[in-house]
Amino acid sequence: MAVNTRTPLIAGNWKMNLDHLQAVAFVQKLHWTLKDAKHEDGSVEVAVFPPFTDIRSVQTLIDADKIPFALGAQDVSAHDSGAYTGEVSGAFLAKLDAKYVIIGHSERREYHAESDEVVAAKTKAAIKHGLTPVICVGETLAQREESGPTAVSVAQLEIALGAVSASDDIVVAYEPVWAIGTGQVASPDQAQEVCSALRAVIAAKLGDEAAARTRILYGGSVKAANIASFMREPDVDGALVGGASLVVDEFAAIIRFEKHVGV
Repeated sequence: MAVNTRTPLIAGNWKMNLDHLQAVAFVQKLHWTLKDAKHEDGSVEVAVFPPFTDIRSVQTLIDADKIPFALGAQDVSAHDSGAYTGEVSGAFLAKLDAKYVIIGHSERREYHAESDEVVAAKTKAAIKHGLTPVICVGETLAQREESGPTAVSVAQLEIALGAVSASDDIVVAYEPVWAIGTGQVASPDQAQEVCSALRAVIAAKLGDEAAARTRILYGGSVKAANIASFMREPDVDGALVGGASLVVDEFAAIIRFEKHVGV
């Protein structure tokens, strides 16, 4: 069995919360909270995904104060430029030093009717502009009961991977829709089952090397109280955190999950 050299990634998806002033204050406080706790920056990668209107302010702060957080966006257009009102190009995000972009989040799929094909097109656009896509997959409770725990996520990822080559860096986030914002949480075993299946798909489509380096996150009511149990699983490499990423002490505790995992 290959040694896991993947750096854990804890990603905070702020959704439509925090204006630019609140965002700057939050990042400053989170940074100092981690420093006060003597958190080792290199042990875990931290990424924040503010609303579009906050990105420039957060990027300026991160650069000026040399804060070791990566910056991400919550969505990207499949188009480079043109008459697409309300869309944001990957080229624009790259100019703001965004490293990551969330693609295919369940809320985009549900509320904006984003299909697997749209997710693939956005994935292609992100990679074209040097952004690392965080490709979200996951099933509703009805889909899980009808098709089993892995079928929907595997099918969604297979289509998205059509836009990816073996040399491209991607992140995959498994977010069981039935566990997002509901207080319900998949068990670590359930998360591992799906994440293992997703890694197998990456290996089949892109090769073993790509599968070995790709980080797979769990997302779905992640909290400080449960993060360690997920991080013990061999195919869970981090978390896509929603509501808990808006509370400084809670998010800092999630980032410091290694204190609770043990050996």
